[in-house]
Amino acid sequence: MAAMNSKRRRRRNTAQTSQPPGFQLPRQQLVNPYPPMTLLSDDQIESIHQASLTILSEIGIDFLLPEARDMLKKAGAITETDSERVRFDPDMVEQSIGLAPTVIDMHARNPQHSFKLGANYLSFGNVSSAPNASDIIKGRRTGNQQDFRDFLKLTQYYNIINFSGGYPVEPADVHPSIRHLQCTRDFIQYTDKVFHAYSLGAQRNRDVIEMTRIARGLSQAQFDSETSLMTVINSSSPLRFDKVMLEGIIEMSSRNQLVILTPFTLSGAMAPVTLAGAVAQQNAEALAGLVFTQLVKPGAPFMYGGFTSNVDMRSGSPAFGTPEFMKTAIVGGQLARRYGLPYRSSNVSTANSVDAQAAYESVFSLWGAVMGGCNLVKHAAGWMEGGLCASFEKFVIDIDLLQMVAEFLKPFEVNEDELALDAIREAGPGGHFFGTAHTQARYRDAFYAPIISDWRNFESWQEAGSPQAVDKANKVYRQVLEDYQPPPLDEAIKEELDEFVDKRIAEGGVKTDF
Repeated sequence: MAAMNSKRRRRRNTAQTSQPPGFQLPRQQLVNPYPPMTLLSDDQIESIHQASLTILSEIGIDFLLPEARDMLKKAGAITETDSERVRFDPDMVEQSIGLAPTVIDMHARNPQHSFKLGANYLSFGNVSSAPNASDIIKGRRTGNQQDFRDFLKLTQYYNIINFSGGYPVEPADVHPSIRHLQCTRDFIQYTDKVFHAYSLGAQRNRDVIEMTRIARGLSQAQFDSETSLMTVINSSSPLRFDKVMLEGIIEMSSRNQLVILTPFTLSGAMAPVTLAGAVAQQNAEALAGLVFTQLVKPGAPFMYGGFTSNVDMRSGSPAFGTPEFMKTAIVGGQLARRYGLPYRSSNVSTANSVDAQAAYESVFSLWGAVMGGCNLVKHAAGWMEGGLCASFEKFVIDIDLLQMVAEFLKPFEVNEDELALDAIREAGPGGHFFGTAHTQARYRDAFYAPIISDWRNFESWQEAGSPQAVDKANKVYRQVLEDYQPPPLDEAIKEELDEFVDKRIAEGGVKTDF
């Protein structure tokens, strides 16, 4: 037994030292083979649907863009003079259900990074929209362009990340008037994956749409036939759509680009304190968005986004990775499937440091999303502080977690080879399997080899300096940045892209108040 334990330690130590810092799974389109988990019966889901129709018909939604209200009025919605309120007849809502595609093909600049959304397909995106960045060496700091680019390098490097879900961290050192131009050029130069356009005014959407078209080398007509870009439209809960969000829907839906409609419904603050009420409101806001996108262009790609969580009732601060978040993530998936729509959720945590809280809240968030039948997970790697900080160490730890999820989704095979009866015969009663032919042929890749987990015994771990997970994650991310290679970009495309960006910057970009 002592010899066997010694051999086991040598194998583990060899695995620890021979594994490259950026160890990762191969590029793949993830498919969830498990039936989505359900919490509510069909009758209960229908009750939520009917409550949402009541909200839309009796209370209504404020649409702050006059053009949007005019479009909705012409289509049969009820509006009032000198009011931003719009009410929807239930039949108008029902007629929009089924128009959007159930499966969406997302086209990347590099076709190898294209992927599908909907059905049982699953994709992960990086942390996005954080105003701050952090690591254990430089500490917490305001977002800047260098950190922005470093997160893009990590996004490009790791195969498990399918898309850039937005600015991983806001580069505050780039003026807002031209930030979308500089950042989109960075998306294109530092990655060749699908990326995101912020809906912060029509002109910004148009600029990013044109840059995406240039990057893919498409004609206008071909671009409009292939979905290459996504935007998240957040309703301003409760029951309101801002001007810039509605402009984003018009610009994106009219060009056949993906709108991910995500109400920001925090139970107890921007939604009822009861989960059923919060989800009914989330659903009403999502359905209002669906109606408007399909009014802009019938058949425009649309994704149902769920982001309902709760607040700390003592402070009012958002809370994530909670049992309530898990439940609403699963119910959100049931509602999305009720309407035949792809479904978005998130990997979120409220932790302020890369600690046990950050880990278990992310595990709970991901479990609710994945088992709820989610198709797209935003903020899948690096989210901290309820979205206020993007952590480099958390990014790597989340990569490990996402890869474990991917391995969990691999089918459990049962066949003659997997049953391993010959190996059992060879080992026999009281034997061991380290030396069997079956093990020798498979031991190198028999199990998932984690990036962060330390499987050494206590003595070996202590002799190595008692390293913590966050320390190893820091070393890994810095090594990945050293190993990073930019994806190729056709010189003619780069010249056209630079010409467009330089021209728009010379024109002043987009007017701002500062």
